[in-house]
Amino acid sequence: MLVLGIESSCDETGIALYDTGRGLLSHALYSQIAMHAEYGGVVPELASRDHIRRALPLTQQVLDETGLLLRDIDGIAYTQGPGLSGALLVGTSIAEALAFALNIPTVGVHHLEGHLLAPLLEQKPPVFPFVALLVSGGHTQLMRVSGIGDYELLGDTLDDAAGEAFDKTAKLLGLGYPGGPAVSKLAAKGKAGRFKLPRPLLNSGDLNFSFSGLKTAVLTLTNENALDEQTKADIAYEFQEAVTEVLTTKCMNALRETGLDSLIVSGGVGANQRLRERLNQAARRKLCYVHYPRPEFCTDNGAMIAFAGAMRMQNAIEGNHGFTVKPRWDLAELHSP
Repeated sequence: MLVLGIESSCDETGIALYDTGRGLLSHALYSQIAMHAEYGGVVPELASRDHIRRALPLTQQVLDETGLLLRDIDGIAYTQGPGLSGALLVGTSIAEALAFALNIPTVGVHHLEGHLLAPLLEQKPPVFPFVALLVSGGHTQLMRVSGIGDYELLGDTLDDAAGEAFDKTAKLLGLGYPGGPAVSKLAAKGKAGRFKLPRPLLNSGDLNFSFSGLKTAVLTLTNENALDEQTKADIAYEFQEAVTEVLTTKCMNALRETGLDSLIVSGGVGANQRLRERLNQAARRKLCYVHYPRPEFCTDNGAMIAFAGAMRMQNAIEGNHGFTVKPRWDLAELHSP
């Protein structure tokens, strides 16, 4: 089955072709970062308009790269939610219109399920069951993943997500958008030991997270110190150490509590090299395994949507091409296909 995947939940337009027999054939991505950087964050209306401009040319691009035609596609998967309403509507309406014209089925994919399953696109994919750390700008969650659609929430953030804390810290330090890569780049120039930030909920006895207080502690440091370049680098270093220590500790605790020995990490913050370094070190000590998607699949992309859609579409029933989007959509509402 050849599935076209369309991702348009926020500020990146992703298109991909996934074949259940041959794997990922082609994918293309257009990022709107440069456009939104001027505003210090995503402007929903601009994001929606740009998806309209990019989706069809990117679709033609992946078809040209594979030598395939629209009529070769067996089904279309698209991000139905969560995300920005207008942005979701662009991808959803394009998917349903194409599917209606081609008389093929569609499936709406949960954006977070796409992230959870992204490591399965790699050459050595994890085997169910495993623990998943979903860590991004909007989510920081630990899940037990027993199969497609079989997800148990183990821990969640009580306030800010890790990626959100990175973005807010970047603004406090006068860095650009997006905040995560900017803070990580600056942290590489920082020195250990000058500042000490809290590790929220590190020893809470549960698997929940909290990063709002950490952001406030960074604010206090920026108010109390003259922000020359070295000071900003030292704060960025300590902030990154605090976040990655908490994430690593909670992941190892989740593996211990579930009795599993396999962890997958997905979402934009999953590309953070310091986080990967700490998780790999901890996993070696615990004799566990950590799986990551390649960095280009940590952020939003069409490949993860095409793959998740293909897994579900093999058992899906064709609908009537009516559609709705779900800007708010709890992952717990999903069921096995």
